[in-house]
Amino acid sequence: MNRRIADAFVNTFSDDEGLVVPVVPTFGNNDIYPHNILLPGPNNILKSYTDIWKDFIPEAQRHSFEYGGWFYVEVIPDKLAVFSLNTMYFFDRNAGIDDCAKPTEPGYKHFEWLRVQLQFLRKRGMKAILMGHVPPARTSGKQLWDETCWQKYTLWLQQYRDVVVGSLYGHMNIDHFLLQDTKDIDFSFITGEPDQRASIREALDDELSIESSKDYLMELRDDWASLPNPVQGSDLEESGGKKKHRKGKKSKLGGPWAERYQLSLVSPSVVPNYFPTLRVFEYNITGIEDTPSWVDTERGLAAKTPSLPDPEEEEEVREIELRSEFDMETEKKKKKNKGKKPKTETPKLKIPEPPAKGSQPGPAYFPQPLTFKGFTQYYANLTYINNDIVTADDAEEDEQSLFGWNPGKHNGKTPKHPHPKPKPFGFEVEYTTFDDKIYKLQDLTVKSLLRLAHRIGQTSSDQHAKGLVEDFERDGGEDDETEDVEPVEDVKPVEDEEEGSDNDDDIDVGKKKKKKGKGKKKHHKGGHKKKKDTKIWLHFLKHAFVSTRSIDELKELE
Repeated sequence: MNRRIADAFVNTFSDDEGLVVPVVPTFGNNDIYPHNILLPGPNNILKSYTDIWKDFIPEAQRHSFEYGGWFYVEVIPDKLAVFSLNTMYFFDRNAGIDDCAKPTEPGYKHFEWLRVQLQFLRKRGMKAILMGHVPPARTSGKQLWDETCWQKYTLWLQQYRDVVVGSLYGHMNIDHFLLQDTKDIDFSFITGEPDQRASIREALDDELSIESSKDYLMELRDDWASLPNPVQGSDLEESGGKKKHRKGKKSKLGGPWAERYQLSLVSPSVVPNYFPTLRVFEYNITGIEDTPSWVDTERGLAAKTPSLPDPEEEEEVREIELRSEFDMETEKKKKKNKGKKPKTETPKLKIPEPPAKGSQPGPAYFPQPLTFKGFTQYYANLTYINNDIVTADDAEEDEQSLFGWNPGKHNGKTPKHPHPKPKPFGFEVEYTTFDDKIYKLQDLTVKSLLRLAHRIGQTSSDQHAKGLVEDFERDGGEDDETEDVEPVEDVKPVEDEEEGSDNDDDIDVGKKKKKKGKGKKKHHKGGHKKKKDTKIWLHFLKHAFVSTRSIDELKELE
């Protein structure tokens, strides 16, 4: 099957001379047998895929791919590379490997390879998109990756935040996004200290059911409830570029561009649990419109890119004594373990250099060439296409389509026709971030999605749960013009408000200045905020399940 799909891609995106666009595949947990288990390479599975994907993997990387299942392609030569990560070596359910902390493990070697390649791209002034199958999903109680792999990944992205444009994943079938918090980095997991590595999180279900998806999404929302407000927490007037510090306060965001956080976008599946989907991203190409294309370079019409770096020859990356990073914690442990037998010396860990001091934030944080501008989400409405559900009249087809095609949903209903009469298969737009009236995303930078997560998180409190569905049903699930959100860059930090306040970041700044602290006015605004917040939560859920859930089913998520 994988060979047939690979051949179909080659046939679709080729001319007489070969591929005309780069194709970058990645391993999924169902691409291997036994299910979920991939042993360290080289092995027969990796050898087989080296042959199946021979048209997609650059020739110079086929040897390393056979060794570990990872590679990258310069999709815009000398500008942008897309990395195919082998997340099977990070996956908590892969019983064939251990973790990412031991040097003998393939997960450890994968991160060493990634470190060398990203350092090489930085030296060349290039950017990178990371993609894989299993996302680094992690809530306060559940996770998909081994904790040591999540820790190292978060640390690597922090150090290479000037290089990485974004991270794209799948596997979970539900449309959502993740925020990694660099304040959760714990070096004891990365170094593999055995007494420090017990994870408090359970493994997420391999196949997310509706019920487990509900629990996961609500836990995600509860975690987002504690996110700092990216508007109130700003310490920079982004439109003017002048710093405006708050007295006695540090930024909870990690600076004006929210560099404390990292973003992972998780797309719903092509082969559906809900509806089949496709997602098309758009990114900023300002100034690179005339750059030679991938196919030009491949066919020798442009200069060839430099050869891959040899890890042995790559310039020395600084080694940091972990102890110096955590002096306070070390001292505490000293006192606690006083009189006990001393442990072996803490091992050294190679950590990449952070971005150069004073350098501009990377494309994931600050709009610039290659920054993700947005995406359009397509889906194939199987209920409509199958044309096999009884309705009162044709006018109700659109309403029925919202209920989706799921096992048991239409069980016992009489087919519309004695014999199947499906309509032509095709994809249509489900939504797009460019004009979504509820999400109101200006772009896909970390701060934009942090702001959205904060708004969704505010619905997790009891005061917002009451009347959740009533608000949504009354408004027909659509936004209205009275709830326009001010652009982020137009909202300036308010000096006299506490950072992290529960006030809504969507309030009108002009009205805020006139506010005199009257209780009645504040109560009115709170009610208006509840209406918006409950609406955004149900909007998020609707897209999470690819528009296959009815309002009655969404009610159950509360």
